[in-house]
Amino acid sequence: MSMHDARNPKPTLELVAEHAGVSRATVSRVVNGSDRVKPAARAAVELAIRELNYVPNRAARSLAQGRTNSIALVIPENTAKFFADPYFAKVVQGAAQYLADTEFMLTLLLSTEADPVKTTRYLQGSNVDGALVLSHHADDRSYADLGSVLPMVYGGRTMSTDQKDIYVVDVDNVAAARQATEVIIDRGRTKLAIIAGPQNMGAGLDRLIGFKQAVEEAGLEPVAIEIGDFTPASGRRIMRQLLDADVRVDGLFAASAQMGFGALQALGEAGMKVPEDISVTSVDDDSFARNSTPPLTTIAQNPERQGEIMAELLIKRINGEQVPAWSIVDTRLVLRASH
Repeated sequence: MSMHDARNPKPTLELVAEHAGVSRATVSRVVNGSDRVKPAARAAVELAIRELNYVPNRAARSLAQGRTNSIALVIPENTAKFFADPYFAKVVQGAAQYLADTEFMLTLLLSTEADPVKTTRYLQGSNVDGALVLSHHADDRSYADLGSVLPMVYGGRTMSTDQKDIYVVDVDNVAAARQATEVIIDRGRTKLAIIAGPQNMGAGLDRLIGFKQAVEEAGLEPVAIEIGDFTPASGRRIMRQLLDADVRVDGLFAASAQMGFGALQALGEAGMKVPEDISVTSVDDDSFARNSTPPLTTIAQNPERQGEIMAELLIKRINGEQVPAWSIVDTRLVLRASH
């Protein structure tokens, strides 16, 4: 038999709090699944909920909190690039897996540089409770001021230094590039080149910095610094240009496995032997790294874990909890035949 008064058949949050001898906020935290509740208080609330037969009205709660229980994953890239890059799929997978145990749905927004305004308008229009943003370009200011009105977490550092409310989950791209370059230097190679990523993206810029650090520490000078766009086509084109210009290279760091894959194609077509004639390393342990000829020595990023941490931090932010401004995802060196 229920212990609450029959004249008040629908127990309220307040009644549960009174019955458990705790504050309304404590009951709310237990109902919302927060871990910021002392075990004794949690036990008292759970007992009161059972005894009073209290059923939280999730729809009403969402309405009262102004919640949609929806999160946007924003990819400011064209659709073709999104579907071609395994990195995006892995981050989405990690975020979706984390959110599967929550009430939140994941909405994917592919926002081209041509029309960021539509995406910004959607994000500002109370359609979602927060946003995860991947692949952020420096010249894309469209999300710059959203952080003050919508909880956001970025996958990869933004280039803007003046933005407030910035929360980033990323690998240490400088360290990753430095380690990949050191592998080449340890092979005794001295004519080093880089096919770097776009310099208007954090990863592109930081991996170039890491390469330069490793080369400088070894007392060497790079023979070529070329900028690609993280695609296989750019890696192939740039490697061809270096070969056609007769630039002597015996060590190449490609700032993504896709560009490394393309560079290895060009080297194969030119009759260059890898690693006998040239050592090649990259960042990303994906299908491009594994299926290149020969398979690429690379730095594995663990994008699933990145997606998982991004989702976890965003939900904490939506719930008003404090989270670190920076979270670093561990990387590891994967040795294969290309170096």
